[in-house]
Amino acid sequence: MAQPPVSLPIPQIASRSREIGFALGIVMILSILFLPIPPFLIDLGLAFSIAFSVLILMVALWIKRPLEFSSFPVILLIATMTRLALNIATTRVILSHGHEGHDAAGSVIAGFASLVMSGDFVIGLIVFLILITVNFIVITKGATRIAEVGARFTLDAIPGKQMSIDADLSAGMIDENEARRRRRELEEESSFYGSMDGASKFVRGDAVAGLLITAINVFGGIIIGYFRHGMNIGEAADVFVKLSVGDGLVSQIPALIVSLAAGLLVSRGGTSGSTDQAVVGQLSGYPRALMVASGLIVLLSVMPGLPFLPFAILGGGMGFLSYIIPRQLAAAAKLKQEEEFAAAQQVRESEKDSVKAVLKMPEIELLLGKQVSTRLLGAHQELGFRVGKMRRKFATQYGLIVPEIKVTDDIGIPDKAYHIRIHGTTIASNTVRVGEVIVVTGGGRRPSVPGDEIREPAFGMPAVSILETFTEELKREGFHPIDNVSVVLTHLSEVIRNNLPQLLSYKDVKILIERLDPEYRKLADEICTSHMSYSGLQAVLKLLLAERVSIRNLHLILEAVAELAPHVRKTEQIVEHVRVRMSQQLCGDLSDNGTLRVLRLGNKWDMVFHQALKRDGKGEIVEFDIDPRHLEEFSEQATKVIREHLDRGMPFVLVSSPESRSYVRMIIERLFATLPVLSHVELAKGLEIKIIGAIS
Repeated sequence: MAQPPVSLPIPQIASRSREIGFALGIVMILSILFLPIPPFLIDLGLAFSIAFSVLILMVALWIKRPLEFSSFPVILLIATMTRLALNIATTRVILSHGHEGHDAAGSVIAGFASLVMSGDFVIGLIVFLILITVNFIVITKGATRIAEVGARFTLDAIPGKQMSIDADLSAGMIDENEARRRRRELEEESSFYGSMDGASKFVRGDAVAGLLITAINVFGGIIIGYFRHGMNIGEAADVFVKLSVGDGLVSQIPALIVSLAAGLLVSRGGTSGSTDQAVVGQLSGYPRALMVASGLIVLLSVMPGLPFLPFAILGGGMGFLSYIIPRQLAAAAKLKQEEEFAAAQQVRESEKDSVKAVLKMPEIELLLGKQVSTRLLGAHQELGFRVGKMRRKFATQYGLIVPEIKVTDDIGIPDKAYHIRIHGTTIASNTVRVGEVIVVTGGGRRPSVPGDEIREPAFGMPAVSILETFTEELKREGFHPIDNVSVVLTHLSEVIRNNLPQLLSYKDVKILIERLDPEYRKLADEICTSHMSYSGLQAVLKLLLAERVSIRNLHLILEAVAELAPHVRKTEQIVEHVRVRMSQQLCGDLSDNGTLRVLRLGNKWDMVFHQALKRDGKGEIVEFDIDPRHLEEFSEQATKVIREHLDRGMPFVLVSSPESRSYVRMIIERLFATLPVLSHVELAKGLEIKIIGAIS
């Protein structure tokens, strides 16, 4: 049974037809080199050559980037070959039938000869030589030089651009598809400028060939007319010079147009946008320059001996442009701003109703009950100001920009309560005594006015809640009453301080590194490409923030990490080394007027912790194994001693041996989360150390 014929889809048929048509066109150009062509077809070919060159120029003017016209070298070769083939065809006709008259080579050549020469072949010869000079010496030579330099610099920059793409891909700034697109664009750019370097030689060779062909036509035509057709020298010179120069003009005008297109294309460089936008936009982008130029032109118009009208019209036009352009630029900027605002508003509206908006949660959120929100409603402006001040304080103190804090009402919580959430999880909550103030007593003297004993929410210290009406009386007694807004914000601040590691994201680490000096950015790249990842650096910074160590001196941290990272892989060991390098900052932040109060770990507990450290054959600590009875006894003694010193209200630190510091801190933070624990090697030089006691 015969198979039915397979029908191709229309796009494939069109593609095959285009391929066949293109191949036939190339064959036709080659055939012109050998076959005689009648004058009618020569006219058609010359008209096509002019139209084709104009099309090339228009495309070169309107493309946004030179790479969008990457096929220009191929098109330039085809256009050059077309003109040379037509030159050979016209040479054949001129030398064969030139004796018949000025129309022997077709109407196009005769028309150009009559139009440009004005009946005198000397004028045409001069115009032809000028066109050759402009094309060969000015446009073609400049475009060739620009193409050579552009190709050289483009090829030299390829390794750096390739490394930049790989670095962006490794850092996660772009995905694999974007990296592939950039690499392909880089390859196309290098190929384009390399091809343009060679293609510019086509234009130069075309100009030389046009001059030689015209000279051959003139001398060859005069010789053939005189010896073959019996024409006298003057008649032969008149006919053949007009035909040859007309042919040269018809070929040089398209060549000049294509040369101009090549010059515009290679001289665009990195300028984006069409040529009119790049040139006119940049020239008119400085109204003051137009104003100065206008003043100079107007001054020339009144100079004796110079015509007034041309300079006055030109100066007035430039002055008008210098007046109107700034207003147009301002109107365009305002319109663009309004469009961007409308687009952003539309995006926000669409995100409100999308599932992504539900999944996206604020990093820090303060939820207020109905009655608390109503009470603080009048203080909302003050609340926003103090929240912003709190964020600036965290940035200064810890070197970390705390995320935006979202303050909202929530009917799902009790009316007099507030909740503090981080990453959507409630970390802390408390009930506000609306209409009352808090006086922190710390277990000491109480106010004489009546009040309820409570615990202050931020630090859990003993306090008394008293009605606001007694505020003035409390101040007279020497107490400092704390209002509801201050209670909430102090609690919020302490919760944020306790959760700084959770708020340091990978994105924040990248932003902090980008703000460093170039040398330290390079150091960070070297560390995170050779010895550890950016996530590892983030882990180091998180462990520092977990103990409330400021990372504001990030360059010092990077130097300390760079010293140990090539030799050690454990993040904890790197952190301990960083702490030693930052001892001056640590002790400076914890000291009081140059004095650091120190609570020692007694000899007994130093020995207990030392024996609990289990080591391998290389002496590396691999395990912390302490007897539970010792752990319980240490917790009891530490709580008793530390509580006594805390009640005195004087800041101090706990000091232990370097090897056991992190393990002591691990136990102490469950008892007293805010108590700093230092090692002996972290005590900075030049600081006054005051021993206030020991856990013993």
